[in-house]
Amino acid sequence: MTAAFDVARARRETRGCEELIHFNNAGASLPPSPVADALYSYLHDEELYGGYETMARRAAELDNFYAATARLLNCCEQEIAFTDSATRSWDAAFYAFDFQPGDRILAGSSEYGSNLVAMLHRADRHGIEIAWIPDDDYGQVDVGALEKLIDQKVKLICLTHVPSGGGLVNPAAAVGSVATAAGIPYLLDACQALGQLPVDVEQIGCDLLCGTGRKFLRGPRGTGLLYVRKTLLEQLEPQQLNHHAAELLAVDHFRLRTDARRFECWERSSAGQLALGVAIDYALCWGLEAISDRVRLLAEALRRELSRIDGVTVTDRGIQQCGIVTFYTAQCAADQLQKQFAARHINTSIVPFSANPVSSERYRQPALLRASLHYYNTFQEIERFVAILHQLLKR
Repeated sequence: MTAAFDVARARRETRGCEELIHFNNAGASLPPSPVADALYSYLHDEELYGGYETMARRAAELDNFYAATARLLNCCEQEIAFTDSATRSWDAAFYAFDFQPGDRILAGSSEYGSNLVAMLHRADRHGIEIAWIPDDDYGQVDVGALEKLIDQKVKLICLTHVPSGGGLVNPAAAVGSVATAAGIPYLLDACQALGQLPVDVEQIGCDLLCGTGRKFLRGPRGTGLLYVRKTLLEQLEPQQLNHHAAELLAVDHFRLRTDARRFECWERSSAGQLALGVAIDYALCWGLEAISDRVRLLAEALRRELSRIDGVTVTDRGIQQCGIVTFYTAQCAADQLQKQFAARHINTSIVPFSANPVSSERYRQPALLRASLHYYNTFQEIERFVAILHQLLKR
């Protein structure tokens, strides 16, 4: 499957490849031309015909987002909501739980900083407790330790599938088995997983899932998605309602929608919604297994080459690893390396404390440089990246 991957086509349909090496796909991927063209086309129609009129004319294309996402996640369209970001999706799900004083949330050390802020906020306001699931010897969530933490006070299990600041892939399905057996809702942050790994909510067993468009799905910025399992939906009431999330029946009465769109607002980027649907269809056309295989091979090659450089430490943990590669070197600070690479038209990013604050405190590493690869990247680009790093460290 990997040998047959049409890299030439992938790069032909990625116009940004002509000018730079983009190793910042965990930040925001380069959109492929079909996605960018769909976005431009919709905005052009709004310019010519009006926003409301374009929305009516292209309603079927807008609705494709729900069908495409359902295919991506192996769920039904009624379980999908469109949002403007993964953070908005995660918050919408998290704040819908009616936590009481003494309730406990179990979470992995890879939680994103924004998720942690929301947890701390509700801990301060509602007296809930946050309990951190230990890591195993590989740095991923310890499923055995999770089982021992389960008790009657636990009301939610949270897990980040792939941390922003490292290449490990948490055992999401194993956590799902524990959550299902205990009857505890399970919220999965799949922000860095969607688009580079197959993500099947039935196989994983999560009840809620959030994701973004801009990363490995290669959609536009300002787009996100939320999955809510239909068996949990009626138990969750959004913290904020509007006349799209609920039907206004009279001046003194409303009725919540029965699908996941109760978590939406009516006003949104219609162009972004349409383009995200195109991006998901585009990913599915390539095949998530094929994408995952190619990304893994690229990342393995980069880790292997980096590990051969004296003074460079690759920090990725986990039994299964993905396309996010993180490292540091004592010879040059990460921010200086990023600037030097940028001057040579190579995009990378720094791993901030907020990416994974709990694990950052736990492992106490220096600032890390993150090179995140996608299927349109090449082994030749990796060779150039490593050669430039060699030059920079000899100075």
